[in-house]
Amino acid sequence: MPRLAITTWTATRRDFLRATGAAFAAVPLLSRVALGESRPARFGMVTDCHYADREPGGSRHYRESLPKLDECVQHMNGQDLDFLIELGDMKDQDAQPDESKTIEYLKQIEGTFAGFGGSRYHVLGNHDMDSISKAQFMAQIENTGIAPNDTYYSFDANGIHYVVLDANYTSAGADYDRGNFDWTDANVLGGQIEWLESDLADTALPTVVFCHQRLDGAGDLFVNNAEPVRAVLEASGKVLGVFHGHHHAGDYSIINDIHYYTLKAVVEGSGPENSAYATVEIDGEGNMVVTGYRQAVSKELRKDAVVPVG
Repeated sequence: MPRLAITTWTATRRDFLRATGAAFAAVPLLSRVALGESRPARFGMVTDCHYADREPGGSRHYRESLPKLDECVQHMNGQDLDFLIELGDMKDQDAQPDESKTIEYLKQIEGTFAGFGGSRYHVLGNHDMDSISKAQFMAQIENTGIAPNDTYYSFDANGIHYVVLDANYTSAGADYDRGNFDWTDANVLGGQIEWLESDLADTALPTVVFCHQRLDGAGDLFVNNAEPVRAVLEASGKVLGVFHGHHHAGDYSIINDIHYYTLKAVVEGSGPENSAYATVEIDGEGNMVVTGYRQAVSKELRKDAVVPVG
């Protein structure tokens, strides 16, 4: 059985009742009671498998990501989850890129991911378009209940609204396509900010957001237009937290009462002990508990203070 991550922190957000009112905040809990739910919302997440059948490159052990993901999926199948989501860079490519082989790597890793017995979702990462297009990637994967070509989308599960963003656009507004991108030039474009604002306005539920590249800062690892995206999240008064991949070492921050958790990468390091995956549980008050496995970091994301506990 995978061990829990050693590092645990307690972090908080201020009560989102301030922005949305007590009646609104009660909706998730009441919805679950009405539906006969006996547990909080709960999902699993994994990121940055970078799977390819190739020799290691530096700290990246591409070939080992297949059994590492299989361990994750088998564990998640026993966790009574609402869904499992992968946060991007699901596959990689050979040192000499070959489109047909890249697609085969994607089929293999998606086949392993599909071993999860419930709903599953994907977030596009930059390496997902290293030698294929967005359309080619989307043709090989499935997002439960989502239109096949939608690279950004939203859905509801167990009283929580979830939003998946696509930051894989160049500053000029072009889709990342077959390696035609600079990984330091990530942008949430294509009408997404307007869509995001409308989507958040239309939901009556507390919300969690997923994005491969980071939204909690500035620099190479971050979305270039992260600030206006955060402004929309903050203005809604509904967003509990944002979960990222991309930064393989993982990280955490809190900005204006929203938690930003970056999950560690599967591909880093050899052996099952160097994998990383996590579950997230959300109670009726909007408190979130991240339980990390292998190298993933556990965090309790609660209200009113940021307190280290281990």
